[in-house]
Order: sequence, then C-alpha cells, then structure tokens
Amino acid sequence: MRIDLIGTAGPDGWPAPGCRCASCRRAGAAGGRGPADMLVDGTLRFGCGRPPRPRPGYRVTAIPGGWDITGPSGRLLCGGGPGRRPDPPHGAGRYDIALLDLLADPGQLGWLRRRGLVTGDTVVAAVYADHRVSSPAELARRCLLWGVTPAADGEVLTAPGPGAPGGPARVRPASRTLVLGGARSGKSAEAELRLAAEPEVSYVATGRPAGGDPDWAARVAAHRARRPSWWRTVETADVAAVLAQADNAGGAVLIDGVGGWLAAVMDACGGWSGGPDGRWRQRVDDLVGAWRDCRARVVAVSEETGLGVIPASGAGRLFRDQLGRLNQRLAGESDETVLVVAGRVVNLPG
Repeated sequence: MRIDLIGTAGPDGWPAPGCRCASCRRAGAAGGRGPADMLVDGTLRFGCGRPPRPRPGYRVTAIPGGWDITGPSGRLLCGGGPGRRPDPPHGAGRYDIALLDLLADPGQLGWLRRRGLVTGDTVVAAVYADHRVSSPAELARRCLLWGVTPAADGEVLTAPGPGAPGGPARVRPASRTLVLGGARSGKSAEAELRLAAEPEVSYVATGRPAGGDPDWAARVAAHRARRPSWWRTVETADVAAVLAQADNAGGAVLIDGVGGWLAAVMDACGGWSGGPDGRWRQRVDDLVGAWRDCRARVVAVSEETGLGVIPASGAGRLFRDQLGRLNQRLAGESDETVLVVAGRVVNLPG
C-alpha cells in the first residue's frame, strides 16, 4: 500500500490564514503545510472534509472516529479529522499504515499498540498538524519520542513488504530519562508525553496522600485525569523495588517524583533535623543502583532545586541540598537528562 501525503495539516493549513500566533509564524518560516489530503495507491483520495469513497478493489469502513481502508496491498487506519480518535472494533486485525492526530491525543497510539493493532511493522504518521504545537521542530521532537513520522507534505508512505522501503524505522528512545524543572514548569506533562505512545506504563506516585488538603487533592486529580486510563498506578516509596521488578514485569515506568520520594525517606528515617544517617544513605544508594541497573524504559521527574528561593528553615535547606545531590547522582546514571523551563525542553549534555 502506498500513501501520497499531498497535505498533512488541519483544515485551515499550517500556518492558518490570518493567524499571527508564534506557531503559525514558525510553520510559515519552515515552508508551511496544506490541509490534509491523502491519496491511496493513486486511486482513492480523501482528506479534511472529504471522506474516502469506495473504489473497485478497496473496502472503506466507517468506524468511530475515522476510517478503516483495506486494499489489495494492505490496510490503513485513518483518523476522521482533527481531534478525532479512530476506534477499531473488537477483533480487528493489524494495520499496515496508521494516520493519526497525535497532537489531540498521543495516548491513542499507546492504546492501539496495547491492542496489537499497531505493531513494530506498522508505519505511523502524525497528520492534521496545526498550531496546537509550538513549531514544526517541536512536532518532530515528539514524533521521535513516539516512534512515528511527522509526515511532511509530499512525503510518500509505503506498507512494509517485499521490495517496499516502508516508513522510518522506530528509534529506540533513551532507557533512563531524568526530567528536571521548577514548580509549574511543565516537567510532569513532559514526562507523561514521552511515554504516551507506550502500550504498558506503570506510574509510580511517590507523593503523600491528599488527606484533608483540598489543594493537594486537586493537583493529584489533575495528574490522574491527564494520564491514559490503562496506565497502572503504584503508590509507594519503595521505588528501588519497582525498578528491580520492571525488567520482568515489562512495560515502561514513570516516577513522579524524586522529591516526593526523598521527603518520604526523610520522614521514615527521622532525618529532618539530624541529617542523613546510615539508613538514609542506604536508601539513596539503593535507588541510584536500581536506576542504573534497570533495563526497562524509565522516566523520572524531579525538582530542580537551584531555581527556587532559599528556604527559611533548616529542614528546608537540608531537603534542598540533599535533593540537589540526588539529582546529580541520577543524572550521572541517566541516558538523557532534560530541563523543562516554561514548558520548553532543554537537553542537558552528558
């Protein structure tokens, strides 16, 4: 199956006519993209506002959120437009090519992979791109994390097969990624974005229970609402044990966050006034060792303490100093360390 991507943007194109947002200006500088317009095997054409019509030898099935197209040389899954998520019926088989609006919901790719409908042999492209993302460069960065192509206008996708070049090979992401950032920097959202396309994710929540704190309860609820529903949540301070089991359990692990874990250890060891003791140091060594030895894909979120004000209390200064030291040790054992500032991601060299 061959897909000619004549246009790959939303219905208004990217940049949108008359739009003066920063994203549209960057898209224009990069050459722009036209409204989504796809041609299957030189025969069946469809796009924004133009559903596919059956042609001899092709079966077009409308499904919730999109279309299932089967031709002589392969199967195509396509989202029905911006914001729409195709949901194939139970019992559907694997697709050769998938065209999805991953800006609206990257988790749909993880769900399709979880169901076995999208595999390592499926060519996946992000379509309906527009100013929901800050720039074409940011779209390309996200697509690399998800193992898909950003699908530029004029690109040709072919289903894997004898003599077919296929799509770009999925690049294996870094095994251990440390995501640093200040308060409300977007660090948790970035960590979740990185694992959105994974079929199996264990979310390790280290923060204290909400108790009677309504503000903390609201923060916890917001995090839960943002995560895909099929992610498994593990509420524990024994992060080293989770990492040790991750290789056998399968799937990726997201730890949010290291600061909450350290606070729990300080509580357990009575370290808020006396400083690190043998138990504390052992817990830290165990965590760093488990992080270093884990072969599963794992992303950890931590606060970059140097961006905050100097704490007024001795306990606050102790926590800041110990978290800073722990961040350095984890970064030293990470394949990738990034800093999130105002929602922008900066890669820190090793």
